[in-house]
Amino acid sequence: MTDTDWDERFASGEYSRAPDPSPVLRAYEPSFPDGRALDVAAGTGRNAVFLADRGHKVDALDASKEGLEIVRERAAERGIGDRIETIQADATTYAFPAETYDVIAMSYFHALDRFADLIESLAPDGFLFVEGHLRSEPPARSGPSGDRYRYAANELLRAGLGLSVRYYDETTTERPDGSERATARLLAQKSTGGRQSYPPRPETPERWPDDDAGSDERDP
Repeated sequence: MTDTDWDERFASGEYSRAPDPSPVLRAYEPSFPDGRALDVAAGTGRNAVFLADRGHKVDALDASKEGLEIVRERAAERGIGDRIETIQADATTYAFPAETYDVIAMSYFHALDRFADLIESLAPDGFLFVEGHLRSEPPARSGPSGDRYRYAANELLRAGLGLSVRYYDETTTERPDGSERATARLLAQKSTGGRQSYPPRPETPERWPDDDAGSDERDP
C-alpha cells in the first residue's frame, strides 16, 4: 500500500481515527522512564496520543500527511498538542537518531530490518514495544492476506534478544466482527548486566484482551 493510499484511507475514515493502544503498552507504561518517546508508523496516533497523554514528549513518525494531521487534531482536542511533534518520513529509510528515546513503540508495521536501528535509537534503560500480526494455522482472517508481513513463530522474540525481554506473547483472539487475529507482542529494555532492576508485573486478566485496531497492518 502506497503513502497516497494511506492518505486516502485516513481521509475517508476507513481507518479508525482513535485506535486503542495495546493493553500491554497501557499496563507497563507506569514503569517507563520519563522522557522522550517515538511512535513508529504512528498512523492516527494509536501510541503517540496515549504516551503524550501520560506525560511523555512524543515524536510521531509516519509517511502519511493525512494520518499525521489527525494525530495533531487529536492531540489538540486533548490539550496535549505541545507534547507531540509530527515527523513525515518513511520508517523504512528514516535515519533514527542514536540513543535518543526512552520509549519506542511500533504497532502493526512489519520492519524487522530496522530493529538494529531502533535499538540503537533507544537511550540506556529505554523500552521498546513492538506488536504485529502473526502467522498461524489455520490462518487468521484479520490482517495481511499473506505471510510476508506477518511474524513467524518466535521471530519477534528472537529480534528482541539483544535487549532484556520484559514481556512476550503470541496469541489468537476473536475480534468484535467475529474474525480472529493472531498477534505477537514484545516489550524489551535496553539494559545490561546479570543483576538488573525489573518493572513490577501489572495486574492483568488471565489473558490479555486485544485492542480493537481495525484492518491496520502498515505494510512497508
